[in-house]
Amino acid sequence: MTAARPVRGAWLVFGVGAIAYVVTVLNRTSLSAAGIDASTRYGIGAGTLSSFAVLQLLVYALLQVPVGVLIDRWGPRRLVVIGAVTMALGQFLLSVSTGVAAAVLARVLVGAGDALTFVSVLRLCTNWFPPQRVPVVTQLIGLCGQLGQVLSLVPLVALLHGAGWTTAYASAASLSVLAAVLAVLVLRDVPPGADDPRTVKALASVASDLGASLRHPGTRLGLWAHFTTPFSGTAFALLWGYPFLVAGQELPPRTASSLLTAYLVAAAVTGPVLGRLVARHPLRRSWLVLTIVAAQALVWSAVLVLPGPAPLPLLVLLVVVMGTGVPGSLIGFDYARTFNPADRLGGATGMTNVMGFTSSLVVLLGIGLLLDAQGAGTPDTYSLDAFRLAFAVQLPLWLAGTVGILVSRRQTRALLAREGVVVPRMREAVRRDLAVRRGRR
Repeated sequence: MTAARPVRGAWLVFGVGAIAYVVTVLNRTSLSAAGIDASTRYGIGAGTLSSFAVLQLLVYALLQVPVGVLIDRWGPRRLVVIGAVTMALGQFLLSVSTGVAAAVLARVLVGAGDALTFVSVLRLCTNWFPPQRVPVVTQLIGLCGQLGQVLSLVPLVALLHGAGWTTAYASAASLSVLAAVLAVLVLRDVPPGADDPRTVKALASVASDLGASLRHPGTRLGLWAHFTTPFSGTAFALLWGYPFLVAGQELPPRTASSLLTAYLVAAAVTGPVLGRLVARHPLRRSWLVLTIVAAQALVWSAVLVLPGPAPLPLLVLLVVVMGTGVPGSLIGFDYARTFNPADRLGGATGMTNVMGFTSSLVVLLGIGLLLDAQGAGTPDTYSLDAFRLAFAVQLPLWLAGTVGILVSRRQTRALLAREGVVVPRMREAVRRDLAVRRGRR
């Protein structure tokens, strides 16, 4: 049995949606390798610098549920356009700002535009591709998004250190304008002739739909999956990875940049693999999530307990396992898709997305505050011991998320059993997959 083919034009919509998301990730992570430059430009310490990223993620998280509801009401195309324009305004303001207040407003605008984009692009893929293809296409969108982080680490940093701050961030604003224009010209909410799932509901009905989604244990399983997997890599790549590697682990800047690039490569490689595994074993998705969480917690623990700088191979392993976190978090959206009807999918997707960015927000803020509390609040006072304590803030979040996954999984399986769905044992699932592959040969 072969998967249904996408409708005509689906890959063009995918391409423009992917471009919009690439630019979004570039904007989201544009302070990641410029943290030390930002500290110097604005004369701020680690806590204030951390608040830039925290406020950006807070705006993103707070908007997710409203954005999900707006997708159901307005359609995803309109939100992609508004998001790109909003990010363009934010990056242009950042390019000319010299004070903290203007910089904070700029990151708020970037966070707001970012909030509108990803779940809208996911909805476009759901509308244009057959259900069998959606898990893989979702991972491909995530993979394309990693290119945005590469752009923030390489050409944006080159512009920053060459042409200067204003040119670098004005260039990012220009790319957002380009994404908005392409979205207006190419994107459509649904294929020609397809039913438009947009609905206009009363506020009470919207609240009822959100409650119904949240009460379903399958939705909660997706929430916890998205809470637990991405925060380590997000905090590392968004702000604290480069200072940790250069000031804490005493690596040359070029080596630190190479490790951050390896993080992106790991995410790019594992994304399609996870997408295919989810499509083949939709009843065993939680094991993929738990494996990713366990690997991150174990490797980080090894790095934190070492008495001195970690050996380079261990740091390579660290960025690789963190790189699986963002692709792993996309499994949470697959739970939202499969356990919710189309008319409340936007709200369920928004709630799912809130969780990962809430945990990332806590980690980003916690690291900055713990560094400040140890007197390591500026680039010239960062130390490995201070970073050890600061990054330990991740451990209780992994524990809480794992408990949430296990409890929600048990409840989901009980519900499936009442509906007559039998979850196969892992050994049986692998045996069936191997048998199918042999049959295709």
